[in-house]
Formats: sequence, structure tokens, C-alpha cells
Amino acid sequence: MPVARTDSNRRLYTEAQLRKFIGLRQAVSEPTRIVAYCRVSSAAQKPDLANQRKVLEEFVVARGLANVEFIEEVGGGLNFKRKRFLELMDDIGRREVKTLILAHRDRLTRFGFEWFEHYAKTNGCEILVLNQDRLSPEQEMVQDLMTIVHCFSSRLYGLRNYRKKLDEVLKQGEKGSDVPIT
Repeated sequence: MPVARTDSNRRLYTEAQLRKFIGLRQAVSEPTRIVAYCRVSSAAQKPDLANQRKVLEEFVVARGLANVEFIEEVGGGLNFKRKRFLELMDDIGRREVKTLILAHRDRLTRFGFEWFEHYAKTNGCEILVLNQDRLSPEQEMVQDLMTIVHCFSSRLYGLRNYRKKLDEVLKQGEKGSDVPIT
């Protein structure tokens, strides 16, 4: 629907209406948020999480950056369902994040960092990685394999615990006692 009509009955539309009609995104403002993301794999590594944050805070102060938002998360680098990670990816997708600061590449994700870097860049977000130490291809492959083995052995251990609890509940059920399943 036109915003107005001229005396000669020509229709006048806003830029937003035209963009919508031809299928273009709304013009977006430049992203403004600066986010420092810290992650460790397990609760036992909480001291490492504090150290990671400290390093990022020192970097932010040294660079004179203001209003930096810190995100801390405990979860495996192969887990792409981490709550804070998903929120961060959504924010980047909405072009809200200007800069993402990481202590190491693998703090964001264990695999596929280049894809996430491309995704961020496409959405106007620059990723700054403080520790740029690169491993040799052999060292990187060994580290990746160890990560995969650890991930699957943890899952297997979890299944064993689940199976053990299930067996206990079934034995209790056979004895006739009411044991709630948790």
C-alpha cells in the first residue's frame, strides 16, 4: 500500500516498502557489541576458565576497549548445542556483534573454526584470536584424534553408568519394591 499519492495519482513508497517488495533485507546498522568468549570442557577446569577470562580482560584493557561483554561457558568443543554458544551465533547472525575475542581458536569450537570465522565475517563480525600458535599438521591431527577419542569414551562411560542404574532399578523391581526411576 503506498504511503501517499501525488496530485497526478502516482504512488509514493518508502525505501523499506520497496526493499520488502523486491526481497532485500532491511538496511541494518553497523554491529556494535564486542564480546570476549571463554570456554572450558568440564567443571573441573573452572580455574582455567578464570585464567582465560583474566587474559582476555588484560587484552581488553591494553587495547583500550570499552563495554566488552564477557561470556563464560562450560561445555565440550564438539558440542554445538551449548546454550551461550548458540546465543552468540544467533547474535552474530543478526549482525549485532562487531568483534569476537577468543584466547585460542579451539575455545569457540574444536573443529570447523574456519567455517565459523567465515560466518562471522559474512555477518560483519571480526574474530580476534589472541594465541595464534599453530601446530604442525601432524600435531594438529594427533590433537584432533585425541579429542574425538575423549569425546566418545566419555559418551561410552555415560552409557555404562546409565545401564548400571537401569540394571539396579530392574533388580529392585523384581524384588517387588517400588523404586522411582531417575
